[in-house]
Amino acid sequence: MAQAKKGDKVKVHYTGRLDDGSVFDSSECSDSDCDCSSGPLEFTIGEGQVIPGFEEAVFGMNIDETKSVHIPVDQAYGERIEEMVAQVPRTELPAGMAPEVGQQLEVTQEDGNIFPVVITEVTDTHISIDANHPLAGQNLNFDLRLVEIG
Repeated sequence: MAQAKKGDKVKVHYTGRLDDGSVFDSSECSDSDCDCSSGPLEFTIGEGQVIPGFEEAVFGMNIDETKSVHIPVDQAYGERIEEMVAQVPRTELPAGMAPEVGQQLEVTQEDGNIFPVVITEVTDTHISIDANHPLAGQNLNFDLRLVEIG
């Protein structure tokens, strides 16, 4: 039976949970309250398209094999970096913008690079934005099922 190896394009169904058991994402759902993505995750092993711990967990799996894995922070999205949180005076926002907590924005750096941020606080004088990945600083737990090796 073929095992998933470096260079293989694979499709994996997964459910991701935080250490407290709350589901943050799933590729397949059994109830309407679940936050689902659209089908199995497809990626090529060894190309760095997914977090290191996820890729390592899929390596060596067989089709229809299932497993549960715990991925520590350093093999997931890394630690939260407080320097990636900033306060922006409301006077620097585009005219007519009505910022809301949870709203996602794109920020352009001086070198032209664009990166996503999330508004975490809104006051009369400023907004706070956070450029950390929403799962930074979290251990992740996945239930995996390899559905295809291409």
